[in-house]
Amino acid sequence: MNRNRSSQGRKYIFAIVIVLISVSGFAQLEPQYTQYMYNIGSFNPAYVGSVENAEIATAYRAQWIDIDGAPRTLRFGANIPFSNGKNGLGFNVVSDQFGPTSQTFFDIAYSFQVNLSSDTYLSFGIDAGGGILDIDFTKGNFENPDEPLLNNSVFNKFYPTLGAGLFLYSDDWYLGASAPNFLTGITKDEEVEAFFNDRIQVNFIGGVVFELGDNLKFKPAFLASYFEGLPFRFDFSANFLFSEFFTLGAGYRLDNAVSGLAGFQISKGMFLGYSYDYNTNALGQYNQGSHEMILKFFIGGGGNQRKSKAPKSRKGKPKQIDSPRFF
Repeated sequence: MNRNRSSQGRKYIFAIVIVLISVSGFAQLEPQYTQYMYNIGSFNPAYVGSVENAEIATAYRAQWIDIDGAPRTLRFGANIPFSNGKNGLGFNVVSDQFGPTSQTFFDIAYSFQVNLSSDTYLSFGIDAGGGILDIDFTKGNFENPDEPLLNNSVFNKFYPTLGAGLFLYSDDWYLGASAPNFLTGITKDEEVEAFFNDRIQVNFIGGVVFELGDNLKFKPAFLASYFEGLPFRFDFSANFLFSEFFTLGAGYRLDNAVSGLAGFQISKGMFLGYSYDYNTNALGQYNQGSHEMILKFFIGGGGNQRKSKAPKSRKGKPKQIDSPRFF
């Protein structure tokens, strides 16, 4: 009895998901991440020049375990600063699967930064790329098979993207704003527009590091996303870093989920992060949560550390400040 109810529940939720995609016209322009503080370069191009050394990241997210057709996201990206300390390049490739839809995003980012003070910087960034939208309605069973959108069982479309961002930061805090795509309405394709929301999304992000002791740092951060016509999304996280090695924290997504986060600085050049989400809304009773993994490689530098570029001590000598490379 319970097994049948569970099966019916999963089918019911899957039907709702498909309705949300096909009727409201919503497709995730950028995938959702719980470990957004380690993925800033994926949605803000101004970040790519702020890093001290080149870094490569790969992430995988399995959302809403036990629900057929739930999102699965794989991301590969890189942030590469120039030796002049002012410019940077980055790129991202993301594969996002959701029900009968499969989207592949790719972009190249460029940033330029200016010094506002001895230890404060403002970075400007742009990125250009595109997305490939594949839809295969043969992968699901639908209660309304006569729906007009289902007439073309398989189709493949390309749409261009152009985004921009700002990133204001110092050695122990940051604030950023970005829009992943300004080219809304450019497709002029009814099939794509039925799945690709024709509105601009804006993201705001921030974080700060507090030194609580020689071997303990506290790292709160937030990500707020506004998408016209959809509920406002707000993520907040609080992480503790122990002995520059182990990170443990929690997160909250407004009216959606609570999360647990953990990270390990495996070596100076490698960081491994994991998070688990539990839905606090009605969806929680139909799934076993969401899992997310991220693996970062730091090339040619001090791993998961940032060294201050300019602050001075009272004696006038450069002051070396190590703060966790969570941004």
